[in-house]
Amino acid sequence: MKAKIVCLFCVICSSLWARAFDRDAFTFTKYELDLRVEPTQQRLGVRGKIGLRNDSTIPQRSLSLQISSSLNWSSIQLQGEPVEFVSQLYTSDIDHTGAVSEAIVVLPQAVAPKQTIEIDIGYEGVIPQDTTRLTRIGVPADAAKRSDWDEIGQSFSVVRGIGHVAWYPVAMEAVSLSDGDALPEAVAKWKRRETGTNFNVNLCVAQKSSESVLALMNGSTHSDAKDAVDGETCTAHKFNPLEGILPVLVMGGYAVLDSPVVRVYYLPDHKSGADDYASAVEEVSPPVSKWFGDHRQSRDAKPEVVELPDPNDASFESDNMLLTSLSGNDTKLLLSATQQLTHAFFPSPRAWIHDGLASYAQVRLFEEKEGRKAAIDYLQGHRTALVELEKVSSENKPKDNSLITSLDDFRVQTKSMYVWWMLRDMVGENELYAALHNYKAADDNDPKYMQKMIEAQAHRDLQWFFDDWVYHDRGLPEFRVASVYPSPLPTGGYMVTVMVENRGESSAEIPVTLHTQGSEASGKVVVAGKSKASVRIQTPSLPRDVTLNDGSVPERDISNDVYKIESANH
Repeated sequence: MKAKIVCLFCVICSSLWARAFDRDAFTFTKYELDLRVEPTQQRLGVRGKIGLRNDSTIPQRSLSLQISSSLNWSSIQLQGEPVEFVSQLYTSDIDHTGAVSEAIVVLPQAVAPKQTIEIDIGYEGVIPQDTTRLTRIGVPADAAKRSDWDEIGQSFSVVRGIGHVAWYPVAMEAVSLSDGDALPEAVAKWKRRETGTNFNVNLCVAQKSSESVLALMNGSTHSDAKDAVDGETCTAHKFNPLEGILPVLVMGGYAVLDSPVVRVYYLPDHKSGADDYASAVEEVSPPVSKWFGDHRQSRDAKPEVVELPDPNDASFESDNMLLTSLSGNDTKLLLSATQQLTHAFFPSPRAWIHDGLASYAQVRLFEEKEGRKAAIDYLQGHRTALVELEKVSSENKPKDNSLITSLDDFRVQTKSMYVWWMLRDMVGENELYAALHNYKAADDNDPKYMQKMIEAQAHRDLQWFFDDWVYHDRGLPEFRVASVYPSPLPTGGYMVTVMVENRGESSAEIPVTLHTQGSEASGKVVVAGKSKASVRIQTPSLPRDVTLNDGSVPERDISNDVYKIESANH
């Protein structure tokens, strides 16, 4: 028997070596999976079908199927007949174990380009919490547990998809957390590629008669739970299509708070936390609706919040579902509710719009409650991270990591937050919000769609801004005062001409503020990248200093933003 396995492995390997093995050749077009979960055993068993389409340019005789390394392949069939495959451990951080169980399948005959095949599969195993991929790159064990909290447990289970736990089959080249943004970019590419995939799951949970386990999946349409004859509770979940959703499986003894604006699943004795979150959503719902409108296809589609049992676990959001602790102060709950509600109210196929507006809404909430200075302080709290990200992006040139093409979620969210804040300052709040209220996701088929919507309301050419901040990655600006010329006015006071230099490559409109004895005066100026521009501001007396920017425009260096005029010659 051992000799037969070795022989089979040699045949498969020789076939792969004869022709380069392409893990990206096939697109997964559909999943029809029957899942059986046994929480007491931490076990998951899967049987079902997957559809695969050869999207390469050449016929393919072999393919890869990858699942978590804690799971084992038991069956792979084509047209009801077993196919040859070898299962190997393949190191990759798309799974929390730091590896996948990869089935290398040799097909009876080659699959032509654009041809689709259907494969029957079976696999099973356990899904315990595992922090291997994080601890092996030096992340402290406690911190790793707060990030990789996926597991099937006796009282609570949550399993996120690719990038966390490969609980359904995927196929891609290995990626490592130690390789910069390789993992989030790989996951983003996968989600983008599988956006049209149909993903259907019949989920059955084995439970004791004394238990009451609620099984959830994010963003899916689902049938009511039905009791199976052997004590299982089954629900059917459908994602048709996936549209970039990361399927998440959650099970636990949840109670439900169903308010008019949000559905909260909370653990026993945590009703007060659920009430607090629902109150936060109700509080921010009117301003979010005022700022962006309500673009949900159905007003009955509510955002869902699922409580994580450990208050230290990092929150996670996918589609309409937010997994988070319900503990925390009012500010945390309000910010979380604002982000989630903006995502729900403003669907968009473009991450810089969908995620950027959700981040912008949090800044806008600070401004509404505590004033502009508090909002600017919040923006500035994100500047250092953005500067570092832009440095990494510039080192990777000629790759243009624009907001249109970037696969780095954190970078898109952070930079887009600033973009929306700058747009509001440039065109005015009423004009921006009128454009956002008129937005239709179904019509957004052109990268310039949003630009044209805003220009129509503002009656202003914004091509220069979108070119530098959205359509291309020009880095960040860097401003300094080149010169200051005060001229006395016949009626008293001074007309002060301030020449501003932008040492960066991104154009921006910034405020310029002159401080005099007991007063200040301001103006605005657009400074193109690697250029100079001037602004004239009237003051009642000689100014003492000039302040460029107010923190609303992210700069790579802010050390030159204040210029003392006493040292200048005038």
